[in-house]
Amino acid sequence: MGGDAGVMTTAVAIAVVLLVLVATNLWVQMAPTFVHLVTGPLAALLLLLVARMAGLSWQELGLARQTLLVGIQVAALAAASVAIVYAVAVVIPFTRGAFRDTRYRLGLRAALFTALVAIPLGTVIFEEVAFRSVLWGLLVRAFGVSAATALSACLFGLWHVLPAMGLAQTHTSVRAHPSAGRRRVTTTVLATIAFTTIAGVVFAELRRRSGSLVAPVGLHWATNGLGVLAAARVWATSPGNAASRVASPQIEPVAQPGWQRIVKRLRAGRP
Repeated sequence: MGGDAGVMTTAVAIAVVLLVLVATNLWVQMAPTFVHLVTGPLAALLLLLVARMAGLSWQELGLARQTLLVGIQVAALAAASVAIVYAVAVVIPFTRGAFRDTRYRLGLRAALFTALVAIPLGTVIFEEVAFRSVLWGLLVRAFGVSAATALSACLFGLWHVLPAMGLAQTHTSVRAHPSAGRRRVTTTVLATIAFTTIAGVVFAELRRRSGSLVAPVGLHWATNGLGVLAAARVWATSPGNAASRVASPQIEPVAQPGWQRIVKRLRAGRP
């Protein structure tokens, strides 16, 4: 792993990126209200600065103007595809249960805030800049495209360990599972790692084939943001939903991200 034209070697840049990822992952779980929506984009800017100091061009980062239009087109197509899949899944009783995450038992205002503000600023921007722009670009330079895709995808899967532990407490299909305790959490975490690792490969391929970071940003947002809107719709149209809110109070992770606290406030203030 050799040096490059920047003031920072590729090896040092990769090490710095990994340290920022660890620190940010922990911070996401403990962030005070409102701050997380700011620290995500700021951390993304920090990583871009590290990449530029390591000599990566805007094209290597997937942020070149020449590929912007292609990225937008791919992102729009990906988002439309996800919207169609979710719309069908919400209608079919067998798949509707997949959206029953109590974090997203929301009114319209809170659901829109989560999908259009909290997820883009608090999740998508940082994760795509970190994993598909900066880290992927550095790994491509050091090890080649295939290794970069595999390594960044695996790290993306590990990135979701802490959120997966929270999911074990908030998703009704997980909470209703006959297994309990550590086994339930372990199963949820392993399944989440596997799913997000595969997603990391897909996102990296979109970034590689389009040449633009906008493409995976579009798919990532659609998967998360439209998922929140679909979940809110499922909860709103569930029979006996009002009664279930009283009988089955929401269980939330102890370490609740700041944006979720904002949503909780919005939820409390709705009619």
